[in-house]
Amino acid sequence: MPVAPPPTPDPGTRADRRGLDREIFALAVPAFATLVSEPLLIIVDTAVVGHLGTSSLAGLGAAASVLGVVVSLSIFLAYGTTATVARRLGAGDLRGALSGGLDGLSLALLIGAVGAGGLVLLAGRLVGLYSDDPTVVAQGTTYLRVVALALPSILVVLAATGVLRGLQDTRTPLYVAVATNVVNMGLSIGLVHGAGLGIVGAATGTVLAQTAGALYLARTVLRGAHRQGVRWRWHPAGVLAAVRTGVWLVLRTAGMQATILTTTVVAASLGVLSLASHQVVNSLWVLLAFALDAIAIAAQAIVGRYLGAGQVALVRSLMGRMVMWGVLAGVLFGAVVWASSPLYVPLFSPDPEVQRLVGEVLLVVALITPLSGVVFVLDGVLIGAGDARYLGLASLVTTVVYVPLALLVGWSGAGLVWLWAAYSVWMLARAVTLVLRSRGTRWMRVGA
Repeated sequence: MPVAPPPTPDPGTRADRRGLDREIFALAVPAFATLVSEPLLIIVDTAVVGHLGTSSLAGLGAAASVLGVVVSLSIFLAYGTTATVARRLGAGDLRGALSGGLDGLSLALLIGAVGAGGLVLLAGRLVGLYSDDPTVVAQGTTYLRVVALALPSILVVLAATGVLRGLQDTRTPLYVAVATNVVNMGLSIGLVHGAGLGIVGAATGTVLAQTAGALYLARTVLRGAHRQGVRWRWHPAGVLAAVRTGVWLVLRTAGMQATILTTTVVAASLGVLSLASHQVVNSLWVLLAFALDAIAIAAQAIVGRYLGAGQVALVRSLMGRMVMWGVLAGVLFGAVVWASSPLYVPLFSPDPEVQRLVGEVLLVVALITPLSGVVFVLDGVLIGAGDARYLGLASLVTTVVYVPLALLVGWSGAGLVWLWAAYSVWMLARAVTLVLRSRGTRWMRVGA
């Protein structure tokens, strides 16, 4: 768990720009591998459950959306903790950085326990919001009640990962994520088809894998804190500070989740075929988004540390380099996902209609991926800078732009392709708000 930041480069020469790139990719490459592996938990379940039938796949789509909303609203446990720890590290306060990270772990356990209980009790009603097909609702409810038990572990993983990223360590989360996914793959296949547990087996595999990952990451953070003489204890003031830091990030994510939720609900209103196809496309989109987010994760850690150290000019140079790499990554990832779709789409469902519709929507996805690269990088820059208030308000504005368009698609029955076209408008609106903010200096908050 490295805690000593690398020496500060000077962006004035070509060699130094290469130095900036090396620093970016030293964090971004392990983060990329980690982020790509995380949605594989959902993709593996999607592929395994898809062969149980279209109704099971649709049920998984509804349940995964519910869990995704809860986890996404809690993403501030990673993002807020990364920024807090990085800024304190940059200001030379390692003990304070670790103490803030442990407060994040405490908050993760509290939210996870409450959230898991709520999901178990309300699973049927929540899944029922997506579909009135009794078979779909039954399958989704069964999956959600079991996988809800993983929520405390999922949130602990988020908080512990945030601590390590803030300390400029993206390798440890990588190793844990890879191991978690290998375990999950084996358990899902074995429990669903080998043991004949059906959709319950897919959920059980996720619970066991996530719990093992959470225990290892929490132990890593606690051992690092112990070496610096920092103890993990219930610290109300620190937990409340973590809550205050996260409020605007929760609002940011709430706007984004309202967009995602609206998209899934409208897809469900278009029929079982559209909902099943949307689950496949959304699983692939999450994979793309996480891949693009690797540079944003590096931005959170690097920007937070350099602003904590007062290096404003360097932050501006870093932002330009990261945006450039975000666009290039978006072009590459989008092209690969679309061009190779005939090879992997049949793995998700044997239904030819699902395969056809997924292929049509993926063209839209490929076209918006380069723009998404800009959006994710600038979002990470502003999170690292602690500009959460602006991000929260901007998220509400862009959601207001999107929701009427999505509802219009549902009302007109235009289809899933047009729904994702409307989603592209939302991504464009996000790009506008982030570019306008990044051009100024009000987002640059210097010091711990």
